[in-house]
Amino acid sequence: MIEELLDTNKASQVLGMKSKSLANSRHTGTGLQIPFIKLGNLVRYRLSDLQRYIEKNTFNHTGEVKEVLDDKAK
Repeated sequence: MIEELLDTNKASQVLGMKSKSLANSRHTGTGLQIPFIKLGNLVRYRLSDLQRYIEKNTFNHTGEVKEVLDDKAK
């Protein structure tokens, strides 16, 4: 079964942010690193990719965030 694809507005609602933030990240390649699908003029996101992004960026305390950032800097 093919997974439902969300447009930028629906994806931004899932993430609780403005759709412009997702568009800017796509355009610049910085900020949010969430895979997207390009279908002609259309941009779509898999719900599973959004969920994976949320899980990857879920922490129990701020020290965990620092560890992740330190690891990325290496």
